[in-house]
Amino acid sequence: MSILVTGATGTTGSRVAARLAALGRPVTAASRHPAGAGPAGTRAARFDWYDPATHAEALRDADRMYLVPPIGEPDPAAVMLPFLRQARSAGVRRVVLLGSSAIPAGGPGVGQVHEALPGLFDEWAVLRPSWFMQNFTGRHPHADGIRESGVITSATGTGRVGFVDADDIAAVAAHALLDDPVPGTDLVLTGPRTLSYDDVAAVITEATGRHVTHRPLSYEQMRDHLAATGMPVEFAALLADLDRRISRGAEDRVTDTVERVTGRPARDLREHVVRYGRRPG
Repeated sequence: MSILVTGATGTTGSRVAARLAALGRPVTAASRHPAGAGPAGTRAARFDWYDPATHAEALRDADRMYLVPPIGEPDPAAVMLPFLRQARSAGVRRVVLLGSSAIPAGGPGVGQVHEALPGLFDEWAVLRPSWFMQNFTGRHPHADGIRESGVITSATGTGRVGFVDADDIAAVAAHALLDDPVPGTDLVLTGPRTLSYDDVAAVITEATGRHVTHRPLSYEQMRDHLAATGMPVEFAALLADLDRRISRGAEDRVTDTVERVTGRPARDLREHVVRYGRRPG
């Protein structure tokens, strides 16, 4: 039996697929553009949340799944739950869902999928990571802003976040997919310390030699800034509101989940920036 990894070209999915393949596990690397979607030894499959015709082939021989919700979808439960019921009928017995530290079970968006999992599968886990360190070094508006102008824009004020490395998320995901029993169901993942966006700018400046600053916006300014990039207004409002919650302390916490599950400490932001070895811009 194989492990289906959706979003296999994305920030966490690509890392989960690579980690499982390195452990010798059969993996189906699924994405909308499957050519080159997974590492050597994986089976590539086309998968589109919005195209049910792609679902059966992606599920072929799968008994476990790592699920990345459809990006930008304000109501992921409407899209995901029919697929989850199909997966259960196809023989999938364990599901690991990528959620968010900001959204608990029963909350909006992916929180509705989280709440439904116990009624669908006996074995399941939801990874609820804090904000990704890769937002500052990979493909993300924050990283683009650093490269283009040395500016990080947010509505977080002086709020603090326990930023987490996607490699640590993938490591926990592999344990959640493979360990017996599952090492927890509601797994909140953070890095080893909380940082404000001003702190992040200072860490990147010190680690790269490129002067980076944080430009704070109001909730309304951030919402309009995101919408101006072409993002659906409803989703732009959701993301801006998450920033506003950060400003009020919602993400100012550190957990030991990464170390407890993997046996090693979570990676620090400075270590992440140095490890990637790229000077922004």
